[in-house]
Amino acid sequence: MIQFLLNHTLCTEHRLDPNLTVLAYLREHRNIRGTKEGCGSGDCGACTVVLGELAPHADGAPTLRYRSVNACLTLVASLHGKQLITVEALKQQGQLHSVQQAMVDCHGSQCGFCTPGFVMSLFALQKNRPGADTPAIQEALGGNLCRCTGYRPIVQAGLQACAQPVADRFDALEAQTLAQLQGIAQQGLAELDNGSAHCLIPTTVDELATAYAQAPAARLFAGSTDLALEVTQLHKPLGAMIYLGHVAELRGVTVNEQVIDIGAATPLTDCYTALAEDYPDFGALLHRFASLQVRNQGTLGGNIGNASPIGDCPPLLLALGASLVLRQGAVQRTLPLEDFYLGYRITARQPGEFIERVHVPRPLPGEQFKAYKVAKRLDDDISAVCAAFSLTLDQGRVAGIRIAYGGMAAIPKRAQACESALLGRPWTTATVEHACQALADDFTPLSDMRASRAYRLLVAQNLLRKCLLETLTPELNLRVAAHV
Repeated sequence: MIQFLLNHTLCTEHRLDPNLTVLAYLREHRNIRGTKEGCGSGDCGACTVVLGELAPHADGAPTLRYRSVNACLTLVASLHGKQLITVEALKQQGQLHSVQQAMVDCHGSQCGFCTPGFVMSLFALQKNRPGADTPAIQEALGGNLCRCTGYRPIVQAGLQACAQPVADRFDALEAQTLAQLQGIAQQGLAELDNGSAHCLIPTTVDELATAYAQAPAARLFAGSTDLALEVTQLHKPLGAMIYLGHVAELRGVTVNEQVIDIGAATPLTDCYTALAEDYPDFGALLHRFASLQVRNQGTLGGNIGNASPIGDCPPLLLALGASLVLRQGAVQRTLPLEDFYLGYRITARQPGEFIERVHVPRPLPGEQFKAYKVAKRLDDDISAVCAAFSLTLDQGRVAGIRIAYGGMAAIPKRAQACESALLGRPWTTATVEHACQALADDFTPLSDMRASRAYRLLVAQNLLRKCLLETLTPELNLRVAAHV
């Protein structure tokens, strides 16, 4: 049984198929059809809804946090203990919500198909960032596509809606909503079973460890932004699943003098501040990681654990020397990330073992970190090549170097021949040109729909050259960065 709020109505579901997406649940089971299906893969934003969930406040008291997500990528079990908000609930007593009214006033809708998704993204932005400026609005709408308006009137609607937010029904019922969600949270372990598929929803890491040890073939998910595609695009229903979103020990970021410690089920949105503060290029790349809807759901542990060769975060983490805390039953072990990937979609995880935490070393004195993503679109696209460089210089010589690439091999991988060609040598054009040739020994990339083999190798070499230019001449950063 799972329980959640559908807008302001408490829902209890006993026999739903855990493979069901929130989009299908709304349209097919609830006949709530303002939420549209466009791409079915998290690219267009037509299905955007907002999830309200409990979040700790600075004083320790729980508060409500609203986040936009793609309903087509959200599996229904992850609604447990949350509030699902759809566009139908915004209108109150015959009056449009201030976000909807702004879209009308600014002529932000033409054919109207994409409009509910835009409205929900702006609703979440209004709740989280009153007074949001144009860059913030553009980020919030980066995962919403429109073929009609050209976006200018939609951005103008966002500015109007966020300039002076009007109190709404959600504000008036916030205390009641908090109490209802807290009541669900106190129920503990939950599950959803329709006879052919089963999803367990543990609330502690011990419950998770026990359940996964008993069912090591179960599929783990927190955001489901990747896993849901197996169901919706490949039409492969999953028999056994475990949802990690309510395991408190797997969420959150703590920082000490040596390490940024990130729970594996922490959404990428929550990883941003700590990573960007120590490594600005990491923060810049996270801004280009899919869309805000995906970052609100997708997790750092998931981006590592799915072992995709084109995941954005693993190359950066490899260059930084990150490690994983893995757990199997009551046993923990720490593994360098570079030892985690064994082959295409193959990792060193043992049966029943899961990623518990990710440890990212904090920068050492003199360490410089550069990261670059090359894709066909600036935003909301998958890398053709992703590169990361951790560099330490001593009197003009390379005293330390770690280089990693994504999109160049069957796994995210360090460029060890290239590193050897640089270590201990002067950080000069001649040294880098020699190291560029060594990249051909490190990688034999494939040609596919995103790039050819020759293009990938040339781009990988050019990104090393770019790193040289930016570290030798920092004032070039603003000019060069505009072209990647």
